[in-house]
Amino acid sequence: MTPRAQPKLAMRPMLPADVPDLAEIFRASIEELTADDYSEAQQAAWASEANDEEEFGRKLAGELTLVATYGGAAIGFASLADNKKIDMLYVHPAAAGQGAGAMLTDALEKLAAARGTKELSVEASDSARGFFEKRGFVAHTRNTVSLAGEWLANTTMSKILSPQKGTLQ
Repeated sequence: MTPRAQPKLAMRPMLPADVPDLAEIFRASIEELTADDYSEAQQAAWASEANDEEEFGRKLAGELTLVATYGGAAIGFASLADNKKIDMLYVHPAAAGQGAGAMLTDALEKLAAARGTKELSVEASDSARGFFEKRGFVAHTRNTVSLAGEWLANTTMSKILSPQKGTLQ
């Protein structure tokens, strides 16, 4: 019997070649993980944000975007906008609940704090609100957003970050 390395959860910066996979993760996550909170029409409007993969890739490249991998394959991603807002956090439904979302959020919190950010915000979907509450985010404002002719609700939440030693400025 020879020992075999088990695949493990890892993280890396987004690469341009990741965009098609990240667009698919985005769409699959919305279609399979948000049905309890959003109608099919709302899900389709939301998922359509990744239909133009070139534009979707530009948006992700314009932010600090990290990719969670398992066995080398992308299973989730998260992006930090203006060093103060989690703009996107999506995990493929097959990997949901396995720690990728927590790993990505931890990394963004640490990076933002190390860069001097005192408070991190997120506009959490109704499906993601509980995840962020468990991580110490507090709800502030209920919002409605128009996407492709549909109205979707979300909640602005924030978390006070602990200062990091050796803060980068």
